[in-house]
Amino acid sequence: MPLSGEYEPSSRPSTAKQVALYEASDGREGGLTHGLPVIMLTSVGAQSGKLRKNMLMKVEKDGVYVAVASIGGAPTNPAWYANLVANPLVEVQDYAHRGDYLAREVTGDEKKTWWALAAAAFPMYDTYQSKTSREIPLFVLEPVASA
Repeated sequence: MPLSGEYEPSSRPSTAKQVALYEASDGREGGLTHGLPVIMLTSVGAQSGKLRKNMLMKVEKDGVYVAVASIGGAPTNPAWYANLVANPLVEVQDYAHRGDYLAREVTGDEKKTWWALAAAAFPMYDTYQSKTSREIPLFVLEPVASA
């Protein structure tokens, strides 16, 4: 069941524009960042309770997606990190496909495995990690079975 509630667009105009283009065109427009495919992640705001939409690099294997909280190697986590911790039920849009997923932060060997996949899809993740002293969090987004 898709998430419901009031949507609050990003305060970053470029993100809000890309989300609107992507959503309106099933990813035919706004579907690339740095020349690589992206997905749209919808989460519930940890504090506001409003729907938040973010574009993330597409990292997928066998129907499971990865969300890397890199924010370009910034010193703090992106706002959506707290959303996934507080409300792990999310929606992923991958071009025309939309589905419900459960976000689970991974660590240790499991994180190493998924990080290697993410870095293969978008090599800048390794550069981002080298730019910051924080360990960049990584979530596995697993499909929720339909009832």
